[in-house]
Amino acid sequence: MKISKFFNLSLLVITLSFSTGCGEDDPTPVTPSESQVDIAIVDNAVEEFMTKYDIPGLSLAITKNEKLVYVKGYGYADKEASEKVTRETLFRIASVSKSITGIAFMHLLDEGLINLDDKVFGEGAILGTTFGTNSYNAYLEAVTVRHLLNHTVGAWSNTGFDPMFSNPTMSVEELITWTLDNYPLTEAPGNTYAYSNFGYCILGRIIEKITGENYESYVIDEILSPLGIDNMRIGGNTLADRVTNEAKYYGTQSGGPDPYAYQIKRMDAHGGWIASPAELLRLMVRVDGYSSKSDILSSSAINVMTTEPNLAVRSYYAAGWGVNDANNWWHLGSLPGTTSEWVRANNGYTWAIITNTRSGGNETNDFDALMWNILAQSPTFQDIDQFDQASGQF
Repeated sequence: MKISKFFNLSLLVITLSFSTGCGEDDPTPVTPSESQVDIAIVDNAVEEFMTKYDIPGLSLAITKNEKLVYVKGYGYADKEASEKVTRETLFRIASVSKSITGIAFMHLLDEGLINLDDKVFGEGAILGTTFGTNSYNAYLEAVTVRHLLNHTVGAWSNTGFDPMFSNPTMSVEELITWTLDNYPLTEAPGNTYAYSNFGYCILGRIIEKITGENYESYVIDEILSPLGIDNMRIGGNTLADRVTNEAKYYGTQSGGPDPYAYQIKRMDAHGGWIASPAELLRLMVRVDGYSSKSDILSSSAINVMTTEPNLAVRSYYAAGWGVNDANNWWHLGSLPGTTSEWVRANNGYTWAIITNTRSGGNETNDFDALMWNILAQSPTFQDIDQFDQASGQF
């Protein structure tokens, strides 16, 4: 049985899915991706969903026991150019980016470069008094890295006014200063869950302060490139910024009319990455706690990453991941022109799905349910692994 609970957030949406779930590095031999056989149960469900919500293009990747057993593009990356979605097509992943940031912090934790209870603002804290022009109050000076990762600062939530979608001409540094000056904390952190894009924006700046590197460069250099993930990057703002193999995004009246009206680069740590589903899963299988492929994080860091804080009202959110009692982890992302999700299920499956539109309405519920419904039909996946170690493509 699957039960889903949704928090509809103004421009980015996180899905909290409450699901009751049904070795060696780089194992050889690797079966070429061309050996994949189409599976009607999967394809029919995807195509039905795309038709229902008028989705131009969708890409899907599935692993079973950490093997990439199915990866496929559907529809069009660019309708006007008749450019089809392929396995290599890149999409904005929106708030799935928060999982990437969570993984980066667990890597810093393993390296001994950070303590999650370190203070963020104030004299002697990580960011010191770099941001803001007003004196800090005691609540702000009590904010820790853990509060930001768990969304328990208790402020700057995107259920109301979201700072990340204001003042589009400001740099990220200017926006942080403006927000701290105009929206000070009014309660002690650590008690209340309030999903915050702005909080994850601050986490990106913490990574830069600790490492001395640009946020994107650090994640690429320390996490992605060593795994052979070569195409993930922070996306651009406009259609003219579209990179090779990137999908074109389509707005809708109910899902947001203009996908190119937002400061994607400024969203970096909370919503800025672009990726293919297969590349996302190439990362997933190295942080999922399963044993076929060795994890790049320690078991203790993975436990921290997937343990929600003890609050009076449960959040079902840990450090960059939605979590539940069935030991499933996930994150959903949503922007005008984009819907995305990746899931680590307790039954040995992981998957990532991305589209190049957001239709609105019941789409989010059906999108989250898509793969669970497919698995309920017991499709037969081939015993293949399409992670191509030679090229790093998958």
